[in-house]
Amino acid sequence: MTLADPSTRTSAPVALVDVVKRFPGLTALDGVSLELAPGEFVALLGPSGCGKTTALRVLAGLESADDGHILIDERDVVDVPTNKRDIGMVFQSYSLFPHLTVAENVEFGLRMRGMPTVDRRQRAADMLDMVGLDHHATRFAHQLSGGQQQRVALARALVTQPRVLLLDEPLSALDAKVRVGLRDEIRRIQTELGITTLFVTHDQEEALAVADRVAVMRSGRIEQIGTPEELYSRPISDFVADFVGLSNRMPAEVVGGVAVIEGQQVPLIDADAAPGSVHALVRPEDIVFASEADAHSRPAVVVTTSFLGSLRRTRVRFTDGVEVTLQHEVSHAPGPGETVRVRLTGRPVAVSRV
Repeated sequence: MTLADPSTRTSAPVALVDVVKRFPGLTALDGVSLELAPGEFVALLGPSGCGKTTALRVLAGLESADDGHILIDERDVVDVPTNKRDIGMVFQSYSLFPHLTVAENVEFGLRMRGMPTVDRRQRAADMLDMVGLDHHATRFAHQLSGGQQQRVALARALVTQPRVLLLDEPLSALDAKVRVGLRDEIRRIQTELGITTLFVTHDQEEALAVADRVAVMRSGRIEQIGTPEELYSRPISDFVADFVGLSNRMPAEVVGGVAVIEGQQVPLIDADAAPGSVHALVRPEDIVFASEADAHSRPAVVVTTSFLGSLRRTRVRFTDGVEVTLQHEVSHAPGPGETVRVRLTGRPVAVSRV
C-alpha cells in the first residue's frame, strides 16, 4: 500500500484543556482550551503576539505548559517528550539539510527510527509523489524553489505517518501566487490522508480558505471558534469582526433591538445589545449602489475606486463626512468625485461601543 491509502492510518483527537504558559513578564497562554476531532483541520488565527505559535509549540512539546492538560488520543502528554507524541511538524523556515538530497531529507526521520533501507526509500518515494516532487528526488535544497522546499518539508513531516500534523506559518515566506497554490495542496493532502491538523497563521484568507474551523486568538485567549462562515457572518466581538474580513465602522444608534445606520434600520447579530451610541461593523459587500427612487438610499461622493480583477472596491463619503468601502462588480466603475447613491443591504451587523 502507498502512503495515500487511508486504510493504513488513523487520526487522533487532540485537546488543549485550560493550558497556561508564562514567560517572564508575560502570560502567553491564559487558560486556552481547544478540541480537534480526528481528521479535523483547525486554524489558529490572530495578530503577532497573541499566543498562537506558543499554543502549537506547547502541543508539540517544544515548550512546557505551566498548567493544564494536553491530550492526544485522550492521553495526557504534558510530560511526554516531543519525539514520543506521534506528531509531524512544518515550520515557516524549511529547515532542510543542505548536504542531503530531497529523498534523503524525506527519509531522515525513518532512518532515525531504524527502518530498513528498501522500505524507507519506497515510503519516501510514495510521499514525494504525493507532494508532486517525485522527479526531484536527487536534487539538493539549493536547487529548489521556496515552494518546492516547503513541499519537501511537508513530505518529511508526513513520511513517518504521524497522527497529528502541526503547521506553523508554513506559507509566510512564499510569494502570493505560490502561497495560494501550496495552501490548496496542503488542504488536498490533509483531506486525502485524513490527518488531524493544527495550522497557525496570521493571514485570515489562508485560515478561512482551508480550515474546517478557525480559532481567533487575542492576548493569550481564544476569542471565538467556529466555521469560517460563522466567524465571518456572526462575529461575537468587534475584535473578531475587524480581524476576520474587512469591516466599515459606521456611527449608529441601537434603538428597539435594531441599529439605525445613516437613517436605515438594520438587524443586530446580538439582538440583546443595549441601546445607545455604537459603531456598526458593516461588511463592504453589505453596502450597495442604489437608485434615487430607493427610500433607503443616501447620496455619497466617490473618493477612490480600485480594480481587483474579479471585483472592485470603491470608497465613498457621505454628506456627514463618514467614509465607507463598497465591494461590487467590476462592470460598475464610478470615478472619483462622482456623486452616487448607496444603501445597506439589511444583513445583520455586529456593533462596538463607542
